[in-house]
Amino acid sequence: MARRERVMRMSVEQPMWRALAGYRVLTMLYAIGLFVARSGKYVHPWVAVGYYAVLFVWTLATLPKVVSAAHCTRRFLAADLAIGLTGILLTPVAASHARIVTGTPTLPSIWTAGVVLAFALKGGWRWAALASTPVAVANIVQRGAPTRATVHAVVLVWIASVAIGYVVEVARASERTLARALEIEAATRERERLARDIHDSVLQVLAMVKRRGTALGGEAAELGRLAGEQEVALRTLVTGGLVPVSRVSEDASAGAVVRAVEEPDDEPADGPLDLRSLLAPYACGRVSLAEPGAPVPLPRAAARELAAAVGAALDNVRTHVGDQARAWILVEDEPDEIVVTVRDEGPGIPEGRLAQAEGEGRLGVAQSIRGRLRDLGGSAELVSVPGQGTEVELKVPKGAVRAPGDKAEQR
Repeated sequence: MARRERVMRMSVEQPMWRALAGYRVLTMLYAIGLFVARSGKYVHPWVAVGYYAVLFVWTLATLPKVVSAAHCTRRFLAADLAIGLTGILLTPVAASHARIVTGTPTLPSIWTAGVVLAFALKGGWRWAALASTPVAVANIVQRGAPTRATVHAVVLVWIASVAIGYVVEVARASERTLARALEIEAATRERERLARDIHDSVLQVLAMVKRRGTALGGEAAELGRLAGEQEVALRTLVTGGLVPVSRVSEDASAGAVVRAVEEPDDEPADGPLDLRSLLAPYACGRVSLAEPGAPVPLPRAAARELAAAVGAALDNVRTHVGDQARAWILVEDEPDEIVVTVRDEGPGIPEGRLAQAEGEGRLGVAQSIRGRLRDLGGSAELVSVPGQGTEVELKVPKGAVRAPGDKAEQR
């Protein structure tokens, strides 16, 4: 299957970036207007003029940088913060100490708050807190001592930026959840469409072959039986097939544009594996599979070992009960463990038979099932009542999963 990527632009933070761009321009003009109104009160007005010239050019030239998180790079944020801090620290050079003590605003004035807000939109509340700290220190340094007005302004900027950063993180998490919900909805609609088409064609043909083969007998009966098995497997697939897990971009630098990516045929070598995808091939006319509607992730090696243990249990059913014996697989994703139960309709295992088989060198249950689960840190329990079948319960604790072959202590 070819790799496809669909980009759904549903970001709720984009209006925040547009608002930030407007805020930077307006506060830059406000700072310049404030200086023009009080230019006669500065001891070195040309220092302020030079700074405002740089601020004017920088603010307009960097507007494309504040249109999204993808364009707002770390290098830009560092330079933006440096310009804001420079303006604050140049204030005592441009204005007299007496004017500063009486409450003259810093050269960038409230433009500096836009710098901190850019950090918040880019990296969340932690980045906002990180950027607020040097701004607070610079304000106190240029005043000479912490004053009530300075502390109030610093605390206000710090709280506002951290709150906005937190809101952005929550919004991004909501977007990822929404993207997954839309992917599941789209997959469900497509599965329903395929189910209708298949029901009107393939399933009806298979059902007809099954009926005609059974009526004719002989080799045709075997063909009918196989057609019946395929009908059951195909019906199970189209009514409850696995929905591939979307990989949603969590990188803030992507501008919170959600990318739902269809999994390629070649799976990555690392990362968890959905246990359902390994157990699905076991489902057929004689084996029923019941599984959760959500993925059941396990480390890749552990998932394969658990699936192999299930296969060994089904092999025992075919060997000791018969090729036509029915079996049931139940997958349960518990908070602390994953439980897979394999049950058959056979005559059960006589008491002492497992110990006798192990003594004879037949290690199917001891090694293929119990040995695999023991290596994973889990357990395998067999419950068998004569005349009522056998149930194999495989448990793998989520917090105790270890790769097969680890030299962990076994009890």
